[in-house]
Amino acid sequence: MESKPPLPPFTRDTAVAKVRGAEDGWNTRDPERVALAYTPDSRWRNRSEFVEGRAAIVAFLTRKWAKELDYRLIKEMWTFDDDRIAVRFAYEWHDQDGAWFRSYGNENWQFDEHGLMARRHASINDVAIAEGDRLFHWALDGPRPLDHPGLSDLDL
Repeated sequence: MESKPPLPPFTRDTAVAKVRGAEDGWNTRDPERVALAYTPDSRWRNRSEFVEGRAAIVAFLTRKWAKELDYRLIKEMWTFDDDRIAVRFAYEWHDQDGAWFRSYGNENWQFDEHGLMARRHASINDVAIAEGDRLFHWALDGPRPLDHPGLSDLDL
């Protein structure tokens, strides 16, 4: 059986590690890789879209990152319990016309015993920003550097 440590039940440290692992994965913008963190029958609500299963997750993420260019994401754990984590996040991206946005949201996650995410509920709002107001600056070919400020540090 596939496993994605850290596994539940979560401690504060393992929940924070799980959130950072998810952030790093999403920042690859690789739908196939990201989908492996979810159960084969994972169910999502993302904004007003409902997604079920890894194939649908891959299709969803492929569409998402074709629209949201130069995507950079920061996640922060809000709270946790045995097999659940609540996260707040923000990401910056631009569209094909070069207009920049910062998207803010909250996610509720539930994991199976193997550390795979079985449920993901995301509420997200987009705010147009000027390119000069961007705060997320790191190379697109890797994760957010450890010394780059997080959401609380940026007062987001």
